[in-house]
Amino acid sequence: MGTIFYGGSATPIDIDDRALSHLKIVIATKLRRDESFTVSWRHPDDEPTGRSTIWLHPSIPLRFVFDEPEAPAISRAWIDELMGSANASGGITLVAEHMDSSSEGSPEHIAELRALR
Repeated sequence: MGTIFYGGSATPIDIDDRALSHLKIVIATKLRRDESFTVSWRHPDDEPTGRSTIWLHPSIPLRFVFDEPEAPAISRAWIDELMGSANASGGITLVAEHMDSSSEGSPEHIAELRALR
């Protein structure tokens, strides 16, 4: 389980390492462009029912912590979906990954993953 520490809040935001790796790419891209936006997610099953949203701004401190020492393979389709939501008025909505197992391992897929790293 990965964690986001945002601003001065002592409350960490726990997100699966794989999801956080994808989210980090999109967040870093938006902040590098000096763009502010929101990130929303549903609360995990072990927390009270609901959802949360944070406002991300380039001037607010942000730290990503991953439990796994190695970065996972990156899904271009998931990045594109997250980036699409980041560019919409509602901000990033953390959505589940849509796996396309037919393309996994193909030369094109491997080239896309290398380009993202």
